[in-house]
Amino acid sequence: MDSYNFLFDLALILLTTKVLGLANKRFQLPQVVGALMAGVIFGPTVLNLLNETEFITQLSEIGVIVLMFCAGLETDVDELKKSGKSSFIIALIGMIVPLIFGTIVAYFFNNDPSISDVSASIVLQNIFIGVILTATSVSITVETLKEMGKLNTNVGNTILGAAIIDDILGIVALTIVTSFADPNINVWVVLFKIFAFFIFAAICCFIFYRFFSNVQLRHDKGMRRFVILSFVYCLILSYCAEVFFGVADITGAFIAGLIISKTKYSKYIATRFEIISYMLLSPVFFASIGIKFKLPSMTPSIIIFSILLVIVAILTKIIGCGFAAKLCKFSSLESLQIGTGMISRGEVALIVANKGAALGIMSSIFFGPIIIMIIVTTVVTPLLLKIVFSDRNNRHAPKIESTV
Repeated sequence: MDSYNFLFDLALILLTTKVLGLANKRFQLPQVVGALMAGVIFGPTVLNLLNETEFITQLSEIGVIVLMFCAGLETDVDELKKSGKSSFIIALIGMIVPLIFGTIVAYFFNNDPSISDVSASIVLQNIFIGVILTATSVSITVETLKEMGKLNTNVGNTILGAAIIDDILGIVALTIVTSFADPNINVWVVLFKIFAFFIFAAICCFIFYRFFSNVQLRHDKGMRRFVILSFVYCLILSYCAEVFFGVADITGAFIAGLIISKTKYSKYIATRFEIISYMLLSPVFFASIGIKFKLPSMTPSIIIFSILLVIVAILTKIIGCGFAAKLCKFSSLESLQIGTGMISRGEVALIVANKGAALGIMSSIFFGPIIIMIIVTTVVTPLLLKIVFSDRNNRHAPKIESTV
């Protein structure tokens, strides 16, 4: 009978995420926060009714792929092109600032060799903490902006582009740091694979676009086949990105969505994916993030470090990305919105932290503070986005386009 527990888990996730989502909506809060809290409350951290299983993990992975695929479908490619240079500058500065200040905070806390349980040098551990803070979990921001109807805007496109580029830069930073601990990792090989992926993706997108457009011209009935073909392309490009090139699968999914957004029946395809995402995949994905959070025992010094880490994690993204946005001629309010949209670390930081632990370059004592940082940044991002995108703020905001 245990083999059917996934049915109960799924029913509980769908029910609790919706109930808490509606409760948040009643208080004019983003529903995604309710889905995150459902995972925390009913997961191992509180009630222990839900646990991380292979079924939930794999379904949540499909969930984030579909979420980013839908984001690509709904993105205005022309607007994204306009914000391309701005997105790169924002992503770059938004990575450097957390890296520097995260390393500094870790340095003041991790200056005693006796507290380390790994063989890597303290300097390398400190830098790795900074690398963790560079991560941005775009999925939380995307869902929140979609809920508020702000995704396909100048600011929304800039955040989306910056977060995608941030993932690429994060891979580079992670590779450089881990290469010092693992002699099998070659930085130049990784950089070449990232570059090769975008060449590969461009060729695949050109071929698929021509093929898909011809199919749509010849068959104007039975449009469900277009949905299936789109999903197949999304999954294959996601698979190739992750397995062959070491690039995040969500990057492949987003690019697939961008290409299909330029085809004839893109709106029809988007509505079909919205249904399965809303009904099943997104609730499982966001609940799974909460389920993953398992707080270890905390000492007073760890608690102090956790508080500092949270403050640095939030402020460095707001200040770093916000300052970069100002350099790109965004208004003060738009800069604040962009910086806020880049705060969430989510599952991305957790993956990076696990990678460091596996390679022996991060002490286990850091897991508690990192998990707290992930929880706080994941939950506060939708709340802060709601505030900075409020009608009262936007009513007085000047309409300034990026000129970079």
